[in-house]
Amino acid sequence: MRNLDDGPHPLVKAYLVLYNLLSALGWSYLLLCTLVHVFDLDCAQSPLRPWLARIPYLPPAVAASAQNARLEAALPAWAVPALRRAGTAYARVGAQTAFVQSWAALEVLHVLLGWVRSPLVTTGIQVASRLYLVWGITGQFPETHSNPLYASMVLSWALTEVVRYTFYACNLLGHEPAPLLFLRYTLFYVLYPTGASSEALLMYATIGLGATDSALATLHAYIRPVLFAIWWPGLYVMSAHMIKQRRKVFGGAAKQAKTKSQ
Repeated sequence: MRNLDDGPHPLVKAYLVLYNLLSALGWSYLLLCTLVHVFDLDCAQSPLRPWLARIPYLPPAVAASAQNARLEAALPAWAVPALRRAGTAYARVGAQTAFVQSWAALEVLHVLLGWVRSPLVTTGIQVASRLYLVWGITGQFPETHSNPLYASMVLSWALTEVVRYTFYACNLLGHEPAPLLFLRYTLFYVLYPTGASSEALLMYATIGLGATDSALATLHAYIRPVLFAIWWPGLYVMSAHMIKQRRKVFGGAAKQAKTKSQ
């Protein structure tokens, strides 16, 4: 019988490495597509257009329209076009984001099978909240498709996941590059608040919509304000978990370095 401390079975390990590498590639694709769209990197005048036009499954950009006038007036002139294009990000990356994010459901199965040691509750909350956003909010309410917070949500997710999945793949291969380790346990200070606040405010934008379509829609209409309210303490819980993990990782590394220097 294999000892759990020996790590996963070689076949399971190979599968997990492949899963994490493919996930990192998927989120890298979404990160690239979203940045290309928001910053108009594939416009007709862009010198990068010949290369960026080859990105597969990236629909043509749709015309951007003005957003909140007060918000635009508060921004520097160079940021206004990016804000307007962020409002059309769903048209270009919405379907791809839902597809890539849905594969994360396998992570719950990985925990249940004992292939990874992540906490089941934490993993379940993270996966369920993401799936709810892509299928239960943006997938159900077209009103969210023109909200620029969709772009900030996807960018926050993508940056987080590119680092996380790459880190996991390297860890399984027995190598943890120091810069990647630092990013894994530091970026969340910025990306968790930007991602979670974008999620919550997108949810808030749907409150009062679709309440009379059916009994299920009415129930969903009552649930969304509750979820919006608990999203903020949920952000605190998830951030506190990562801060604890960060202290454990870097605190342990500091103790090892001190021991070696003595």
